[in-house]
Amino acid sequence: MNEMFSIAGKVAVITGAGGVLGGSLARSFVKAGVKVVAVDIRQEQLDKQVEELRAEGGEVIGVLGNVLDVDNLKEVAAKVVKEWGRIDILLNVAGGNMPGATLQPDQHFFDMQIADWQKVVDVNLNGTVFPSMVFGEIMAKQGEGVIINISSMAAYSAITRVPGYSAAKTAVANFTQWLASEMAMKYGDGIRVNALAPGFFIGDQNRAVLINPDGSLTERSKKVLAKTPMRRFGDINELNGAVQFLCSPAASFITGAMLPVDGGFSAFSGV
Repeated sequence: MNEMFSIAGKVAVITGAGGVLGGSLARSFVKAGVKVVAVDIRQEQLDKQVEELRAEGGEVIGVLGNVLDVDNLKEVAAKVVKEWGRIDILLNVAGGNMPGATLQPDQHFFDMQIADWQKVVDVNLNGTVFPSMVFGEIMAKQGEGVIINISSMAAYSAITRVPGYSAAKTAVANFTQWLASEMAMKYGDGIRVNALAPGFFIGDQNRAVLINPDGSLTERSKKVLAKTPMRRFGDINELNGAVQFLCSPAASFITGAMLPVDGGFSAFSGV
């Protein structure tokens, strides 16, 4: 591989590593020669993921961690620094939507459960901010590091039925710009903060709203594909290259950016 795109030998903390996206990114990092710290709040999923990553030959630490618990995150950071001496990359993958925060077609905004709104905003926004505070402080002391956040197509234009998720992911996009500016101005050009904006990928969290029980597309899916020039859903592995690029020396002058990986969804008006 061209050294410009290499991230071999780096130490990366990946939150939400037990999930589909976090697991996919962790596997791609292991294959790229990165030492991976897999963090997740779900013990069973974490253990399974770590076992699979080690079977790939990767250097992996699995840590039970809560992205909403700053003290817990500090313990994780201390463990990583003690084991590997530094933290080069932070992937803030933990987040996602939840059924209770998704309005059904016959529901109105006024029917939304406040508790579910708070949960989805908390895990997506604070679940990005808090790890950035803890692991970003170590990067500030090192004078170098990369933080990648996960935003959404909802940060570009409104998507029906997911108000909490949309608000939180839009806030993540803005926070990415703010933190990128803050780190560069106060700690130098060695620390970069960017975001990924995935398009539509079928996973456990959205399968029910995109795919009918018989395997056919829902009406929502048809609308998504009608606004996607490539006319297909993405494969989760298609996010890996974009993340690796943003973490590599090839992106040394890119900070505060949000990169859409969406088959053209954000570019197309639908007409």
